[in-house]
Amino acid sequence: MVKELSGGQRQRLALAVALLNDPELLFLDEPTSGLDPQARRHVWDILRELRSQGKTIFLTTHYMEEAENLSDWVCIMDHGRIIAEGTPQDLVARLGPATFVEFQVPSALVPALRARFPGRVQENEDRTSVQLDELGRGLASLFSWAEEQGISLTHVTLRQPNLEDVFLALTGRRLRD
Repeated sequence: MVKELSGGQRQRLALAVALLNDPELLFLDEPTSGLDPQARRHVWDILRELRSQGKTIFLTTHYMEEAENLSDWVCIMDHGRIIAEGTPQDLVARLGPATFVEFQVPSALVPALRARFPGRVQENEDRTSVQLDELGRGLASLFSWAEEQGISLTHVTLRQPNLEDVFLALTGRRLRD
């Protein structure tokens, strides 16, 4: 019985039913919601195979990584309106030559960090990130700031921008807000 299936099993069944008639056009609404990472990647593989067969897939998702990996064209919506569209690469490129530096810092120091890097600091649970356009000078300034504060930055990582960063830049808020 379908009602006895787990959420992930229901998602997979819905995809299987959608593919029964071998459609040329497929509308999928949050097809990987509730799936574990392995099942999610398996669904991605199926969607890539369908795309390679020339199928057209309209995919709605809140997972920006999913949109970035599966889409040829992305429309970002906010409050029911399309606020940006383009290829994932083009949308990310609009952020410019940014690199994000993520690290842990005491929350009491975040206001001072915001003063040093206005409009470039984001907090996400236990991590803070700073968007740097010129990596060399930006890192020097960040580590100089940490030294002035008498702290060491911990768990430092560098990453390139992605579609979630584009969404944040355009809307000023996370998807769960």
